[in-house]
This record gives sequence, C-alpha cells and structure tokens, in this order.
Amino acid sequence: MPVRKTALYIPTRSDKLGLQVEVRESVLDVQTEFQRIQVLDTLALGRVLLLDGHVQLSEIDEHAYHESLVQIPLTSVKEPRRALVVGGGDGGVLRELCRHSSLVRIDMVEIDGGVVEACRETIPFVSAGAFDDPRVQVHIEDAFAFVKHSKDSYDLIVVDCTDVYEEENTALSMDLFTREFYEDLRRILSDQGFVVSQADNLVFCRYSTEAALQKFADVFPTTGTYWCIVPSFGGFSGFVWGSNGSTLSPVFGAAPEGLRYLDATTYALAMRPVPFTSDY
Repeated sequence: MPVRKTALYIPTRSDKLGLQVEVRESVLDVQTEFQRIQVLDTLALGRVLLLDGHVQLSEIDEHAYHESLVQIPLTSVKEPRRALVVGGGDGGVLRELCRHSSLVRIDMVEIDGGVVEACRETIPFVSAGAFDDPRVQVHIEDAFAFVKHSKDSYDLIVVDCTDVYEEENTALSMDLFTREFYEDLRRILSDQGFVVSQADNLVFCRYSTEAALQKFADVFPTTGTYWCIVPSFGGFSGFVWGSNGSTLSPVFGAAPEGLRYLDATTYALAMRPVPFTSDY
C-alpha cells in the first residue's frame, strides 16, 4: 500500500497563488504566548520555518533574503558602529551583521523568546553562532516600546518582522507598520544610516510594497526600494529603505567574505525595476 505523502501549501497571495512542497517530517510544532511555531523538513526546500502557518524562511534560499536585507544597505554605510534588529528571531540578520568587524554593538528586539529558542535548536545554520557573539544584545520585549524609549543612535535599523497578511485582520507586527513607529526609528537613526524593512513580494503583492514605501516617504527625507530572488517567497522579495539623506550605492561596495547570493551581478539586479508585475 503506498505511503500517503504530506504536502505544505505556501501562499504567495492567500489561496490565489502559491507553492506546494512535500513534507518529510515535522521537526517542531509549539504554541507560545504569541504564535504557533513550526519547523518542517521538506523535500525541495530543506527545513522551513513557519509562524502561524506562514513561511518565514527556507533552508534553500534564506541566505538570498538575509544577505540582501542587510548587506545592500550596510555596504553603503562607512564604518558602521551600531545596528538594531526589530524581530529577526531566527538569527539570520544577526549572522549577516556579525560579518562586519566595525560594528561594536548589535541590539535585537524580539517579542517572542520562543522563536529564538526554537530556531537555535532546529535551524542553527541560520544564525551560525551569531547569538553568542559578544557584540549582540538580545532584548525579549515589545519593539514598539523599546524604540520609543531608546536614547541610542544606530547606523542600520533592520525591520525583519512578519507581514500583515492579505485577508487577515490580526498580525503580531501590525503596530510596526505605522507612521508613529517609523518616526521613532528616524529619531534614533544616525545621519548616515538606513532603516530597511522587508516589504513582501513586489511582483505578485505590489500593493503591499507600494504601501510600505508610501509610509516610509511620509517620514524619511530619502527613500527607495530594491529586491532579490527568493523562490520560497513566490520568486521575489521586496525591500523598502529610508534615510536622513543618504542613498544606496549604485554599485556593490566592499563586502564581507562568505556571501553566497549577493555579488556585483545580483546587487545590480536588485537596483533595477522588476521587469514585470501582476495587477490581478
């Protein structure tokens, strides 16, 4: 009798468009105070992290997302000293920040300590030891309150939190997609620094990227977008950035060693407009 296979449906736009992948086994499935955390071992994508049923990363392509999110803005900052991560409990952003020896302090604010614990246990290759770097300070608390009361200044602020999903009225990170929050981020941003946020799939969810960019433009004097290729996110991931006047370098600058996705070619691609969009 054939063994029944388990499949995971990964939505790009709710039930309108998505990707289906075979699941080998469930590695972790826990409910915290805030959300359901799952780690699945899949045939095509390797290990996959889900929060409340939504894919946050996959083993096969997380490096493309994390390298683009961090290195594209950070290589445009001369001698960055301090960085702040909002969310990012899987540790991928920390890993990319820790490649930069000029950074002397890296703060991460994650509301759900269960995410950090689960990821360190089941997908340690994502953080690659970054949680043990002495420059890293992990704050398990609400980022909205942390930022509002912070008196520090940062050269890079990375917002790596969950999306506000289409056709869903509740989201843990909803307060982080507001003008008030972005105004607090600008207050603690250095003159040469950047705030960068993931901004959904800019091909199939263009409305989401455009809405994020508009909110940034309401607060920051200088803003822009870029993108990278992430198959498990429906092919593409968009990012928005804001600054007090700085702009991203048009060419790939001095980068740390060990990058697997980002180079001069993929950097140039990230700066180009996407060649197609879906308007359905």
